[in-house]
Amino acid sequence: MCFSATASFTAGTALSSVGGLTLRKSRGKLELPIALVSLLFGIQQFTEGFLWLSLRNDLPLVKTWATYIYSMFSHVLWPIFVPFAILLVETGRRRRTAISVFLALGLGVGLYLLYFIVRFPVTARIYGRTIFYDSPHLFIGGVLVVYLLATCVSGLFSSHRCVNVFGVLAFVLAIAAYEVSVKTFVSVWCFFAAVLSLLVYVHFSGPMQACRPALKRPREQAA
Repeated sequence: MCFSATASFTAGTALSSVGGLTLRKSRGKLELPIALVSLLFGIQQFTEGFLWLSLRNDLPLVKTWATYIYSMFSHVLWPIFVPFAILLVETGRRRRTAISVFLALGLGVGLYLLYFIVRFPVTARIYGRTIFYDSPHLFIGGVLVVYLLATCVSGLFSSHRCVNVFGVLAFVLAIAAYEVSVKTFVSVWCFFAAVLSLLVYVHFSGPMQACRPALKRPREQAA
């Protein structure tokens, strides 16, 4: 998170707790990936908490591990996992076809960024009250555009309102984080997205349950 180790650990604890509750509300294998979103964001925030500690206390080995684990979440996992999770809980044929395109884009950009993470080491340092991840390849050409298409715009094609809201807000907050500072974009936007992941719990709770798909997907159901 963009404030301190304490803030990151607090966010990680809250997200992990909500993630555990969300998992208990999920039903069947199709809902498992989307139910894992908050828990995964919690682990990512814990990782940044350890990175804060390593930067403050000059722990190079912890710093290296934490930087790479965090980057694997932010650069590789999310552009692939988000459209994949959305696709699994979608029942409409046309919507599934559209989301599959975003999954292909996410897979491409995720593997592209994975290559550069391995080929050119990612570094992290404290920048003001946040952490600056030096990963310029995320901002080359249309890479960031494809990344946002996979992680945000894919949600707009879902038939579930909470997923739609997540996609819209994540996109708006990504633009806001980028406009504030390119250097702090990765840390700040990932925190915003982590908080937004609480919408997944809402998706599984209360009146929103009526929007959840049946466990058996109709073969001929249209969008």
